[in-house]
Amino acid sequence: MKSSVLTRYRVMAYVTAVMLLILCGCMVAKYGFDTGEDLTFAVSQTHGVLYIIYLVFAFDLGSKARWSFGRIVWLLLSGTIPFAAFFVERKVVAEVKPLVSGGQPVPAKA
Repeated sequence: MKSSVLTRYRVMAYVTAVMLLILCGCMVAKYGFDTGEDLTFAVSQTHGVLYIIYLVFAFDLGSKARWSFGRIVWLLLSGTIPFAAFFVERKVVAEVKPLVSGGQPVPAKA
């Protein structure tokens, strides 16, 4: 597997996670303080587009790593839970790094 597959995933995981946190802040401002409706709309649209790109890159990584469907679904859903993408990204990198360097995959812990 090429290292670019892992790099694309990592970049989009961080970008998507940060945008989700910004979106959460905007939602608090919009519904809690009745301000920032236009900003919330712009951030939500941007996050939506970036999340779609994240889905493509995460699915590409999961399929090239030959993960099960359930594992790929968990990877895809981690972009919808605030802070989860940061933790999942670290775990994914630890498991996929040996594949990039040509070694054997690290077995997943249950």
